Amino acid sequence: MKAFVTGGTGFIGSHLVSHLLDQQFDVVCLARSRSKAKRVFADRIPELIIGDMENTEALEAGCSGTDVVFHLAGIIAARSEAEFFRTNAEATRKLARAAANQSSLSRILYVSSLAAAGPTRRGLVVSDPSASDPVTDYGRSKLAGEDALRGSTLPWTIVRPPAVYGPGDRELLRVFKLARLGIIPIFGDGSQELSLVHAKDLARAILAAAVHGSRNTTYYPAHREIVTSRQLVETIFRAVKRRETGSPRLIKIPQGLGRLVLQVTGAAAKLTGQTTILSPDKGAEFFAPAWTCDPSKLEDDTGWSAEYDAARGIAETTDWYRSQRWL
Repeated sequence: MKAFVTGGTGFIGSHLVSHLLDQQFDVVCLARSRSKAKRVFADRIPELIIGDMENTEALEAGCSGTDVVFHLAGIIAARSEAEFFRTNAEATRKLARAAANQSSLSRILYVSSLAAAGPTRRGLVVSDPSASDPVTDYGRSKLAGEDALRGSTLPWTIVRPPAVYGPGDRELLRVFKLARLGIIPIFGDGSQELSLVHAKDLARAILAAAVHGSRNTTYYPAHREIVTSRQLVETIFRAVKRRETGSPRLIKIPQGLGRLVLQVTGAAAKLTGQTTILSPDKGAEFFAPAWTCDPSKLEDDTGWSAEYDAARGIAETTDWYRSQRWL
């Protein structure tokens, strides 16, 4: 089978491309430059189309003769709401137009986010595929990207992963580095409940949903284990310190102070023309009681299940960071 992947040089995308190659797919990857692709893929470089999501010709070339389109390109930080929507929503609509006339296409698989569904309460998990109560610009833009597919004539499948971690992740790396010092700031009191998915498990889930999942369906790929934010940082601390027990010193950031900090970091980024995930509207995300979801439908429809619980996944990620001298 032939697959076209957008966002293939990113954290999740690189895991997906590796998995597709392992499964003997003919992979075509959209990339901004050959040099970046070589850094990411090393000696396993797929066929490349040089361009970006604004390049209609590149998108049409990638979709040509393709059996499955995997759309992962997007941003998690932006300078404005408009930038989020331009990159995460309008670009998805442009890709759908490029793929619309491909008779060979059996599916377009869109990697959205649990942020599109929104948070839930402690003890509850999101399972409704139509859930749509995002609390950030990012979540609203991902939901708009989903709607772009739902409004098209293409056969589509959407996956909404929760927090993703694993080798190659630079976002959670910050927590690993703080764990090395033994002091970790945490939003709230550490009771926020989280679903997680390891990048390798997610790559398998994406392929399973595209090949065996139902069309025009939304899935939640996650490990069934629910952890609190406190348990997560304690697991990271023990992996980094190579201990079976123990806890870091937690610096609990109350909501009022946390929102003030986010206002400051957001203003500083705006003044310098930079992007940051520590934007003011992230307060609604960081202080939500739970970000949890139910993978049952994906498991039932495809036979997929997550293999990495937090302890195993964090340990492997720690080892990878050390091997790459990131930690």
